[in-house]
Amino acid sequence: MTLQAIKWENGKLEILDQILLPTISKYVVVKGVEDGWKVINKMQVRGAPAIAIVGCLSLAVEIQNEEFADKKSLRQEVEGKLNYLVSARPTAVNIKIAAEELITLANKLSNDEDIPAADMKTKFLKAIDDMLEKDIADNQAIGDYGAQEILKNSAGDGLVRIVTHCNTGSLATAGYGTALGVIRSLHKQKKLEHVYCTETRPYNQGARLTAYELVYDKIPGTLICDDMVAALIKTRNISAIIVGADRVVANGDTANKIGTYQIAVIAKYHGVPFYVAAPRTSIDFTIPSGDRITIEERPDREMTHINDQRIAATGIQCWNPAFDVTPASLITGIITEVGVYKPGDLSKFNIEDNSKDAKNRDLSENSSAK
Repeated sequence: MTLQAIKWENGKLEILDQILLPTISKYVVVKGVEDGWKVINKMQVRGAPAIAIVGCLSLAVEIQNEEFADKKSLRQEVEGKLNYLVSARPTAVNIKIAAEELITLANKLSNDEDIPAADMKTKFLKAIDDMLEKDIADNQAIGDYGAQEILKNSAGDGLVRIVTHCNTGSLATAGYGTALGVIRSLHKQKKLEHVYCTETRPYNQGARLTAYELVYDKIPGTLICDDMVAALIKTRNISAIIVGADRVVANGDTANKIGTYQIAVIAKYHGVPFYVAAPRTSIDFTIPSGDRITIEERPDREMTHINDQRIAATGIQCWNPAFDVTPASLITGIITEVGVYKPGDLSKFNIEDNSKDAKNRDLSENSSAK
């Protein structure tokens, strides 16, 4: 069984405090939206899919115990608090998309005169509850599509060697993972020879979290420093590099943990395939290119201190962007829950997706009419 970063049962929400890992495994109770905002902002929970789920579940915790006199007051509460939660981590797009979808649902339910306030609340909570199960299913599909893609393009004995950056596993999602989900699928098929994970400075998500998951699942892995990637690729015959994404934009440019861009450049130089694994909720078609992505900057202390011990010279200035943007030209493919796409094909994917959504709405309306 993979690690459980999010516990949601009988209306109670707990998250595994990832700041304390790997030394201490401690769950934190999230009692409402304010708690949800704090655990996201402080990176006690992180990873774009997990941020979206925890944010929405924190709203569910809060409204499940409230009584609403009318649907308008429920709709207003939903919209205001979801918009507040989005502000906790501005680069990750999943929570923004989830908020927009839930606000649309709240408006639709509010405008339906046949649905009383109590039923609106029940239906809204059910939509949030379904997010956990869907995320796990989507991640498993990403894992299988990614494994298939990498094995199709691998040579030799069929065993592959993978490099990954940051943490994209059960700790970053509802379960299984995106890029680490591909690695899990390769391991399950007995096609993974080895995985190399970077430490991922300055927050060390690779050393603390990815390494923790690899050991937990008994996946053959080795930890490397961030500045060892070029030497590793040159000497170890790497099959592919797989990373996650906090936001993929319309032209395929991708924002991910700082350090991703330089790994993609190295991969291009050495002719190693570079893949981004992300659910469709990480794709933001409203932004045309990566230079329009808002990049979150984190506190200096993440660079200057380790475990409250200062390691940098006092008085030095710091620049600490949490993410960088990898140009689409460096990305071999984007692995989603519905298949693998070249960055240039995402616009076509969006048209097809919108067409399917429209068809599904028509079918639903026709079914209701009958």
